[in-house]
Amino acid sequence: MDSKVLLDLKNVNKVFGNNHVLKNINLQIERGKFITFLGPSGCGKTTLLRSIAGFYSVDEGEVWIDGKLVNDLPPYKRGTPMVFQEYALFPHMTVFDNIAYGLDIKKTPEAEVQQRVEGAMAQVKLTGLEERYPHEMSGGQQQRVAMARALVMNSPIILLDEPLSNLDAKLREEVRVELRTIQQDLGLTVIYVTHDQLEALSMSDQIVVFNKGAIDQYGTPHEIYYEPRTQYVADFIGTTNFTEAIVVHSEGGKVTVRYGQVGDTITIASDEKFVDGEEVLLSVRPESLRLNQPEFGEFNVTGIIKSSMFLGEKERYFLVDEVGKEWIVDAYDIGQKTFEGIVPMNATADKVHIIKKVN
Repeated sequence: MDSKVLLDLKNVNKVFGNNHVLKNINLQIERGKFITFLGPSGCGKTTLLRSIAGFYSVDEGEVWIDGKLVNDLPPYKRGTPMVFQEYALFPHMTVFDNIAYGLDIKKTPEAEVQQRVEGAMAQVKLTGLEERYPHEMSGGQQQRVAMARALVMNSPIILLDEPLSNLDAKLREEVRVELRTIQQDLGLTVIYVTHDQLEALSMSDQIVVFNKGAIDQYGTPHEIYYEPRTQYVADFIGTTNFTEAIVVHSEGGKVTVRYGQVGDTITIASDEKFVDGEEVLLSVRPESLRLNQPEFGEFNVTGIIKSSMFLGEKERYFLVDEVGKEWIVDAYDIGQKTFEGIVPMNATADKVHIIKKVN
């Protein structure tokens, strides 16, 4: 196995009763990366995380960690400490004892326990709180204790199952930055489960988007957002505008399509394979469109503004085109100016993404 790859999942399947929860999962995760499993509730992301940790046994396939097949190993022998949504701290133990728990189970020498616990506490900014109990701490501090308990094991990989979901919005943002900083400073491999798109986009080196037990796309945040491979990914991540088109010609990584009522054409770069005459979808993000700038880009649609919404840093416009399709356009830093009536919407070709249509 490639030494860069720390986790290798091969054809992993998991079934609960009649529910096929994980469907042929194949995934390789490199060392030192922050990887996020993203998807709605029930899509399989937490089941896969627990299968990696050993809390679930897979029904088919192989789980390799650091070049070792671990299918038959119990959780405590896999080296995959997990931070749970509820933190799972022992209420009768001090912070120090909670963090030291895994080391104590392994009968680590007392001097080494002291050194490693102190080091982990310093990494998550808990120094001086050794004798406190969980109920005496804030949610953010409890989250740090759970993180330190994972860090202290010196494991090559750490698993986090929606660890910020119980925190308020401001604290979530602060702890999110702390987690990413710790991961980068220590060169950790982290797998993070969330349904929060902003969390995934802001923290991750790469994102795995789950759809009904299967992986729809695995890529960088930029690729996931601007180059979605499926309609599901484009629709799930943020907001987008879809419009139908027909492939006119496809060759050498360039696809020319016809779209709109008047049959305008645009050529888009794509590594997907398309055939002439194929029906496809075009995806354009609201912030990629410009209003009333007809010379701005190669993609052109005309719409009537129906309403707008002031959102502080931007004005969000809701339009309807000549065939009755609704569009959303975000205009930034326009001051007091508000668009009205019939206006052109334009985008550059590199911000228009072509997606295969699923019938």
